Amino acid sequence: MLRRLYDRVLSLSAKPSAPLWLFLLAMAEASFFPLPPDVLLIPMALAAPRRAFFFALLATLGSVLGGAVGYGIGYALFAKLAQPIIHFYHYDAAFAAFRHKFAEYGAAIILIKGLTPIPYKIVTIAAGAAGFNFWAFMGLSLITRGGRFFLEALLLRFFGESARNFIENRLGLITSLFAILLIAGFFILKYA
Repeated sequence: MLRRLYDRVLSLSAKPSAPLWLFLLAMAEASFFPLPPDVLLIPMALAAPRRAFFFALLATLGSVLGGAVGYGIGYALFAKLAQPIIHFYHYDAAFAAFRHKFAEYGAAIILIKGLTPIPYKIVTIAAGAAGFNFWAFMGLSLITRGGRFFLEALLLRFFGESARNFIENRLGLITSLFAILLIAGFFILKYA
């Protein structure tokens, strides 16, 4: 089933409506859908390299908007479903500790996880459930998702097919290295 869905998404990249599908896929992936927008962004950028940055912008905006939906899902479902269960089992203190940790490290979590292949919906829903500041979440989402998609577009724009193969085979490594550099930057700013 997942393979058919993947093939369908790839077939969309050749259609005139592909930019709209890219936006919608990015939005859905950030809130509930399993496939990342990269599966459409990569073939679209390869087919029209001069439009790669436009496609990255669409993916970024769709992902950030979907992140707001995911945040709302986490916030609403937590209040209606999870909060009574937590209270019933007397885990109020444990959840308060989770919220405190997310408030303290949430920015780093959002920035790092937004760059990695880990589904972004996990971050968006957790941010809503933890009550992370919505506007800070939106700003961080714009930075991290834009960083990811524009980096892909840059590589695809200038390196074409060889970049595609490299990205598909080593995306986890690339984003992990970028995340390490980002964390190092935070430590340098904090302790320098």
